[in-house]
Amino acid sequence: MHILHETIGVPKFKIDVDGKTKATLTINPLPSGFGVTLGNALRRVLLSSLPGTAVTAVKIAGATHEYTTIPGVKDSFLDITLNLRELKLKKHSRDPETIEFTLKKSGAITAKDLKVSSDIEILDPSQVITTCDGASSKTKVQLRIEKGVGYRIITNEENAAEEDPEFVLIDANFSPIVRVKYAVTPARVGDQTDLDQLKLEVETDGSLDAENAIKLSADIMHSYFSLFNEKDAYTDEDFTTSFSAIRAREEEERKAASAASEESFTPIDILGFSQRTLNALVNGGITSVEELLRTPMSQLTQLRGFGQKAKTELEEVLKDRGYTPGVPASMTANNTEA
Repeated sequence: MHILHETIGVPKFKIDVDGKTKATLTINPLPSGFGVTLGNALRRVLLSSLPGTAVTAVKIAGATHEYTTIPGVKDSFLDITLNLRELKLKKHSRDPETIEFTLKKSGAITAKDLKVSSDIEILDPSQVITTCDGASSKTKVQLRIEKGVGYRIITNEENAAEEDPEFVLIDANFSPIVRVKYAVTPARVGDQTDLDQLKLEVETDGSLDAENAIKLSADIMHSYFSLFNEKDAYTDEDFTTSFSAIRAREEEERKAASAASEESFTPIDILGFSQRTLNALVNGGITSVEELLRTPMSQLTQLRGFGQKAKTELEEVLKDRGYTPGVPASMTANNTEA
C-alpha cells in the first residue's frame, strides 16, 4: 500500500444504498491517479464477472430455426428471442432448468405466464415476451434457463452439437449489471490537495443487490491480486506500508489520547490543600493532579505565593496520598482519592 497513507490516513469508504438495485460507493482520500485505477478496474469486473441468470435456448413447437414464422403470433421467432434475452430472472442453483409456457388465442404473453419452479424467481412479471392474435392455445414454448457469468456467444458448432435439434441456442448475457459509471474528483487532506475521491454508481437488475455486487467485484479483484504475494512477497519499506499497520498505530494513538484525556479530569482540589496553597497552584496554571505531578519542584517554588510552607504542605500531601512526583497518577500504585 502507498506510503502516502502514512500521512493522509487509511481511505474511508461508504456505500449509499437506494433500494436493492442501486448503490453508490464513495472512497477517499486516494493518491493521485488511484481513483481512475480503482474505478476502471471495478467497473470492468462488475460488467464482466458477476453471476446472473439468462435464457440460453428456446424451443417452439413447429419451429426449427430462428427465422421460422409462427402462426397467430405477431412477433417473429427472432423478435421473441430478443425479448427473452431481456427477461429479469434469478436462479439459485447452477444446474440448467427447462421451463415452459403456452401460447394464447389473443393478447400479450408476459413473464408472469412462465411456469417456473421454486429455484427460479421472476423479478419483473410485466415484461412482454410476445403478443398473440389467433394462435393455438396448444402450442408450447420451452425455455432453458441457466446461471452463468459474462456474455456467451453461440457458435454454429454448438448449435450442431445440441442434443435436441428443436432447441435453438441463443446468445446470453448473464451479467446482473444494468449500469455502472464512476467519477473521480479532487480531494484534500490538510495542505495536500492533489488527492482523489472515487464515486462509483451501480445499478443491477435485482437478481443481485447492488451493494453485494460492489463487494463481490472487489473480492474477485483481491483474489487475483493476492496470487502475486502468496510467496516471497516484496515490499519497499521506504515507499510502501500496510493498512493494518496504520490502523494499529491509529488505535494505539487513540487509546493514548483517551488515557491522557481521562487523566486530565482529576481536579487538584481533591488533594485537600489549604486555600493559600491551592490559590498559588491554580493561579500558576496548575489545575489537575497530573499537571502537578509533571511539574518540577524548582518550577513550583517560582510560583507567586508558593513559599516554603506551601512546599512542605505539598510534599506531605503527596506522600500521604501515595503520589510520586514525575509519575502519572494512573501509574501510581498507592494513590487514593478523597
